[in-house]
Amino acid sequence: MPRLVVHDFDEIGVPRSPDGDWRQRSTEVWIERVLRYQADGVDVVLTGQSPLGEVLASPSATALDGIAACLVDVDDEVRLRRLDERDPGKWDRDAQRRFIGWARWNRGHAGDPRHLPEAIRPGWRRMRWDRWSDWTHTDPRWSVRVIDTTGRDVRESAADVREWVVDARSRFARGELPLAAGWATRDSGGSSGR
Repeated sequence: MPRLVVHDFDEIGVPRSPDGDWRQRSTEVWIERVLRYQADGVDVVLTGQSPLGEVLASPSATALDGIAACLVDVDDEVRLRRLDERDPGKWDRDAQRRFIGWARWNRGHAGDPRHLPEAIRPGWRRMRWDRWSDWTHTDPRWSVRVIDTTGRDVRESAADVREWVVDARSRFARGELPLAAGWATRDSGGSSGR
């Protein structure tokens, strides 16, 4: 895939007790970096923390030429097993409960912008929730591909992510990406307004 870089959200460092405000401010830092890549004609895949609602509400999000979102998911039991295998003993019951709760919220949010928005709002004072707060799950701009890695090995999961990237880039090239430039000023029918 030419002209593509991949970054992990945590590359910028994670404080000992990260909160929603930190995540939202950090999302803005990443969007500003992505805008520099965009100026050079490079696409960016950013893995990690930010749900679509936070990305869209970030101050600089409307300057992006296009946004595509993907949730790489796994069954809760498998998630807990993987956490324990990666860092044995690190996740006490309360931390596991919070981790699973966040995963479940992300699943709901991926399908519907009205799924418990209070989990991320009000948040950082510079966020622009009004950009999507009246959207419903039927709005074509609310488009999150969900890739379920349960029962799939790393190669299969990586192939699924690669397919999503290729599809998103192709849709952008054809002018069919729902979150292409101008998404914040179009209604769900695609006409300009607001």
